[in-house]
Amino acid sequence: MLRRSLIVLSVLLLALGTTPAVAAPLAGYTGIVRLSNCSGSLIRLPTSKDTDPALVLTNGHCEESGMPAPGEVIVDRPVRRPMTLLGQDGSVLGTLHSTKIAYATMTDTDVTLYQLDRTYRQIARTLGGHPLTLAAAPADVHTPISVVSGFFKRTWTCSIDRVVYSLHEAGWVWKIAIRYTPECDVIHGTSGSPIIDRTSGEVVGVNNTGNDDGEACSLNNPCEVDENGVVTVLRGRSYGEQTYLLTACAALGNEIDLNLPGCMLPKPPGFVLPLSAR
Repeated sequence: MLRRSLIVLSVLLLALGTTPAVAAPLAGYTGIVRLSNCSGSLIRLPTSKDTDPALVLTNGHCEESGMPAPGEVIVDRPVRRPMTLLGQDGSVLGTLHSTKIAYATMTDTDVTLYQLDRTYRQIARTLGGHPLTLAAAPADVHTPISVVSGFFKRTWTCSIDRVVYSLHEAGWVWKIAIRYTPECDVIHGTSGSPIIDRTSGEVVGVNNTGNDDGEACSLNNPCEVDENGVVTVLRGRSYGEQTYLLTACAALGNEIDLNLPGCMLPKPPGFVLPLSAR
């Protein structure tokens, strides 16, 4: 699906306790992660401090135990998963380990956010690794982007062609998806790769799928569905999911808090917001 693995088989900033965003010119493979079955990225939220447990972003369908069902939302599930952190030149810096899935779903979006057992400061000091920053605003059409795969150590460059009202694949529906211009003809194995704004250096989305065969709305053949229910099928075109919604759900310590005012991420079935947050 879903671009899964081919083997399914600064002094002031430090004083403030924050980790600076990686500037666009440093790009390369800075912050890029390889998972056993997908790609990913070491990311920080706009509110993250360098003493917070670090986070890794990938797809919901890259979660080791299997793809979340439509409507399923995973929060704070303990899991120890190893992942490989790359340096700017693509060399291996070392292994990271998660402590839990902070958040995962394939409903409305396709995302897994792992919390790690080390802070950004510890990763910088022990491995020399640095995170990318998640953008807090929606992605714009025509933005120049890179889709950077840690699994293949390969980068695709193109632009955002369109923001799609909804994208349907098998039983899953994703909202406000990013359609790439044809140059980003990403392949299976690039799932979870960050979509990086080449101007700002920020992560605006996560790569997740493409239409392989020209079929409509089936597995590995997503279709676009507009506000009026009109279906469009574009064989060979690829898509990603926007990630800015995660930033509105970030609490102290890099925790995901679905109770926060303005948090629009899908909630687990039966989840009830407190009156103060409604």
